[in-house]
Amino acid sequence: MNDSSSSSSSPVVLDVWCELQCPDCHTALADLDALRERYGDRMDIRLRHFPLEKHRHAFAAAQAAEEALVQGKGWEYVRAVLDRVGELDRAGEPLLVEIAGELGLDAEEFDTALVDGRHILIVDADQAEGKALKVTGTPTYVIGGERLDGGKSQEGLRARIEEIADRLLAG
Repeated sequence: MNDSSSSSSSPVVLDVWCELQCPDCHTALADLDALRERYGDRMDIRLRHFPLEKHRHAFAAAQAAEEALVQGKGWEYVRAVLDRVGELDRAGEPLLVEIAGELGLDAEEFDTALVDGRHILIVDADQAEGKALKVTGTPTYVIGGERLDGGKSQEGLRARIEEIADRLLAG
């Protein structure tokens, strides 16, 4: 069997280290939308959590995003939270539950998930892996073993991601 055909059909993985209280991550959504449009199911864009200590609600927001993923609206929830990044700073965890309700998710289950900490291990594991990869800020992208730091500047990053993705997809 020729497995080069099967490998070319598997999607390119783009890991996005993100923090839901980060204005730069909100800005990055436009690039992620463009990448989704260009590559469709040939690119698997994975949310990875990297809550920064300077943002006191970021860790809870990461857990809430995991609950949204479980309930089937992960990226939709991430976008909704990032759209209200300034408000999250003031309102905190009640806003995370409110947004879940607005999206038709089970807000009560969100509240419970934040209290019982069922998603803490996922967030901790992402953060540990990010630190091992020398992620220092968000957004940071990893594709094809290459780390691209969007925390300082996002200029030219989408073009670089596309260049790497095209090379990987060409095999």
